[in-house]
Amino acid sequence: MELTFHGWMIPAVIALLCVLFYKFILRIFFGLIIVPQDKIGLVTKKFVLVGKQELPEGRIIATNGEAGFQAQTLAPGVYFGKWIWQYSIDFQPFTVIPTGKIGLLLAKDGIELETGRILGRKVDCDSFQDAEAFLRNGGRKGRQTAIIAPGSYRINTLLFEVELTDMTQIPDNAVGIITTMEGSPLEEGQIAGKIINDHNKFQDVDTFLNNGGYKGLQEQVILAGSYFLNPWFTKVEMVKMTEIPIGHVGVIISYVGEDGKDLSGVDFKHGNIVEKGRKGVWAEPIDSGKYPINPYIMKVELVPTTNLVLNWAYERSESHQLDKNLSTITVRSKDGFPFNLDVSQIIHIPTYEAPKVIARFGNMINLVSQVLEPTIGNYFRNSAQDSDVIAFLGTRKERQQSAKDHISSVLEQYNVNAVDTLIGAIVPPESLMKTLTDRKLAEEQKITYETEMLAQETRQALEKETAVADMQKEIVKADQGVLIAERIADASVKKATGDANSVRLQANAEGDRLKLLATGEAEKTRLLAKAEAEKIELLAKASAEQISLTGNAEAEKFWRLENPMQNLTNYP
Repeated sequence: MELTFHGWMIPAVIALLCVLFYKFILRIFFGLIIVPQDKIGLVTKKFVLVGKQELPEGRIIATNGEAGFQAQTLAPGVYFGKWIWQYSIDFQPFTVIPTGKIGLLLAKDGIELETGRILGRKVDCDSFQDAEAFLRNGGRKGRQTAIIAPGSYRINTLLFEVELTDMTQIPDNAVGIITTMEGSPLEEGQIAGKIINDHNKFQDVDTFLNNGGYKGLQEQVILAGSYFLNPWFTKVEMVKMTEIPIGHVGVIISYVGEDGKDLSGVDFKHGNIVEKGRKGVWAEPIDSGKYPINPYIMKVELVPTTNLVLNWAYERSESHQLDKNLSTITVRSKDGFPFNLDVSQIIHIPTYEAPKVIARFGNMINLVSQVLEPTIGNYFRNSAQDSDVIAFLGTRKERQQSAKDHISSVLEQYNVNAVDTLIGAIVPPESLMKTLTDRKLAEEQKITYETEMLAQETRQALEKETAVADMQKEIVKADQGVLIAERIADASVKKATGDANSVRLQANAEGDRLKLLATGEAEKTRLLAKAEAEKIELLAKASAEQISLTGNAEAEKFWRLENPMQNLTNYP
């Protein structure tokens, strides 16, 4: 019996040990590896039993079973044959790219980059989750063009380093200016790369490069939005959108594009005006609004299309500030007096003429300084030399019209319409002004004396008429007194009569009132007496009926007491 017990004891102990240490036993004898669901296994092979032991020169990741770091990782699951003495397994969590971020990949192994390149081209490797496919398909060592979007990935960190960076955000009313770090060299004479199609706004780097994309500044821009841009490949600069205010047009000067045919005509010899998309001044201006323009390859000159006022006056300038450098014009008259005058010039540039103005002058400031300022200044200086100051002041209206006609004919040659020319304040010399003032004062004094003399004569006549009017006033006053007295007497008589009538009416009313009161009181007394009599009568009747009823009741009570047997016969 004892032997039987010990015979069952040993197998039971062995079974218990197997249950308790099954993982250790399976790991030792069967090479079992269990990879958890949220991790991957990185495999390091310590030695090779049969086959090639060492990795090729320059390689650090094994793809053909050599000893060392293995390209093939272990996905979540159960594996056998990974003997503890031959393999080292390290568990690591999945690589997670959060929302709003992207993952940049740097490969530690692979083929060396081609000369002149800084990024390894994309290869088929399941978003870098298949390290063996990356190496077998020609993956390059170093930084990669491809990125990984937000999500979870089984990345072999023995081969790849993952760097997180923010997505590129372009806010509203902004433009993203792109500069690429790799691509074909720019063509001769070009400052920016031509537009390349099908690369999804520079997010598909390999398509961009395979389609012949250029290195450096790009013509194409990106608008508001979120982008998966590889910062190792693209540099993004954000600028505001170009705004053309209402009442203006924008003339575009392009620094890129093919040389275009001049559309300005043979009579225009001041620059090339070309069609849209060509290098030069575009013949078609853009209207008011906001535009995503790359300021490094295009320049937009604003040209006002409403009436534009320019002032030649000290400390007086319009909001457009084109006349901020203009000042009051100083001229000299025929008789040698210098004097100042303010001038305002109103001009208008038609929309279709705006490109010619910019092609000729470059901008509106040059138009003012090179044409308007000398033209208007010289005209008034020449005009003043043909007249003395007094005559100039006296013929202001005629000179203003003459200036308008002359300046209109000049500006027409520059594709500008002159709407009007206005002469403002004219400031003659102080000495001349004193002479003119004294003369004017003398003339005014003479007129004043004559006016005073006439006033005295008028005053004498007025006093005479006033005296007559005063006498007439007394007569009228006396007549009015008599009339008033008569009216007062009539009023007194009428008042006395009215008072008497009033007393009589009041007496009659009082008599009527007393009579009505007496009648009402008598009727009240009669009614009260009648009501009292009826009351007494009713009380008497009630008392008599009460006595009768009481007597009858007493008599019946007495009879019943006297005849008891009769009561029994009456009640069975």
